[in-house]
Amino acid sequence: MESKSDPEAVASGAPDAIADPDDVQLLARMGYKQELRRQYSTSQIFAVAFSIMGLVPSIASTLSFSLPAGPVGMVWGWFTAGTFIVMVALAMADLASAMPTAGGLYWWTHYLAGDKWKRPLSFLVGYSNTLGLLGGVCSVDYTLALMILSCVSISRLDDWSASNGVLYAVFVGLICLHGLCTSMGGRMMPVIQSLSLYLNVALMVATVIALPVGKLARGGSLNSGHFVYGHVDNETTWPTGWVFMLAWLAPIWSIASFDSCVHMSEEALHAARSVPIGIIGTASSAFILGFVVLSVIVATMDPDVNNTINSKFGQPMAQIYYDALGREGALAFMAVMCLVQFLNGLGLALAASRQAWAFSRDGALPFSKFFSHVSRRVRYQPVRMICGIVVACIVLGLLCLIDSAAANALFSLFVASNYLSWGTPIFCRLVWGHDRFQPGEFYTGCLSKPISSVAVIYLLFGVVLSMFPSGGPNPTPSSMNYTIVINGAVWFGCMIYYFLFARQWYTGPQTTIDESDSASSGNMMINSVSPASHIDGPTAAGRKND
Repeated sequence: MESKSDPEAVASGAPDAIADPDDVQLLARMGYKQELRRQYSTSQIFAVAFSIMGLVPSIASTLSFSLPAGPVGMVWGWFTAGTFIVMVALAMADLASAMPTAGGLYWWTHYLAGDKWKRPLSFLVGYSNTLGLLGGVCSVDYTLALMILSCVSISRLDDWSASNGVLYAVFVGLICLHGLCTSMGGRMMPVIQSLSLYLNVALMVATVIALPVGKLARGGSLNSGHFVYGHVDNETTWPTGWVFMLAWLAPIWSIASFDSCVHMSEEALHAARSVPIGIIGTASSAFILGFVVLSVIVATMDPDVNNTINSKFGQPMAQIYYDALGREGALAFMAVMCLVQFLNGLGLALAASRQAWAFSRDGALPFSKFFSHVSRRVRYQPVRMICGIVVACIVLGLLCLIDSAAANALFSLFVASNYLSWGTPIFCRLVWGHDRFQPGEFYTGCLSKPISSVAVIYLLFGVVLSMFPSGGPNPTPSSMNYTIVINGAVWFGCMIYYFLFARQWYTGPQTTIDESDSASSGNMMINSVSPASHIDGPTAAGRKND
């Protein structure tokens, strides 16, 4: 369906000038007017999520989680956890198709939960999801800083290694650059994400081909199929079976960005179809392709996993490239991986800003009126919220200055916060949402509830798993997993804040459309509260442009 638009509005990029009326109407039924610019096609929504996931860089970032379990943990751990993750994606796609909004997870929770629980649970999910995405941005840029510095280490002929201060300085620079690009590159972002998709695929294909060819060309030999798919290691003091479980953290972290499609719902064209397709396509393709990439990595790496774990380059994947391709080859691949990882972080910063902006639009974050502003001057981008994301990431990144164990909490923070956020609305749909949930264009039918049940159980297990120290049952301060401290403080602090203060004013998602708009869009899914507009520019009230 084509929309008729004012030519000047189209030229200026006004969000309501190019949006499909069906998208605008569905969003209005959920209580929101169109404020962001709809410009992402189905393939571009997929590209955003897949590029954020960045398969090869993500695998490289998380090898330290799976290497202690050896090849079986690396390959079959990925396969086992990946199967459950795809089921989570299916359950999320059902909800995303029915209710496509940028604040998806906490919005679904509020809509589906029982009356007594909807406000506190949606408040908790909104904060947890925002924190999880912040942790994701931090962990991606922390890994990128490690990659850049490992390239410096490879290029030097001495045993130089970066200090924590240097690592943090590079991290801060990357965070600021991502914030600048996200703010100013809004109109180019769909093209950038499509480019990132192609680079990710090219890097994956090149890695799968170059590693075995380079290994053989340098006079080495490939590891046997029995080693790749049957060899077990245990480089920790945990029981071997539990080490295999801990290896799940690698795919759990790597296949963990498909919810970014949800946060792009209000910028997607035909969101009820494109968003669920993006979710399922991203999760399933990463599951299959990751299994292939890891099989090749295990076939070409040093059979002694300790040599890879304790690489002098500070990055296990850099050691694998170095062993197979030599110094020049390793530098070339690591340089490309750095570029891909940068684009991954750019997409994740985009998704984080949209989630936090949506939560501010509903008045839940501190200084919500300030951060919910959408700049018309900068092509309808939530610039203030993007700046807030940058500042929050710089503060969280101070963990880099402590030690590697504290920095690794950024990875588990991403997992624990997101898994709580994903599981809660699915749980609410199972317990309270029997009559409230109305399927959208995508629906798994009679399998929907069994899939959702398995997804909730798995997500709960994933939250618990992310809290365990990876080295063994008696951690020292330097090997402790601090995720439980960070997440516990946020979760309990959030609930204390809610019951002491926020419950007096937080009413859940707020409508931002006028009564005349809501009447023309049909019955709304949420209870109306006083309208709140957050975008400057011409309105019925005649507000001034910025």
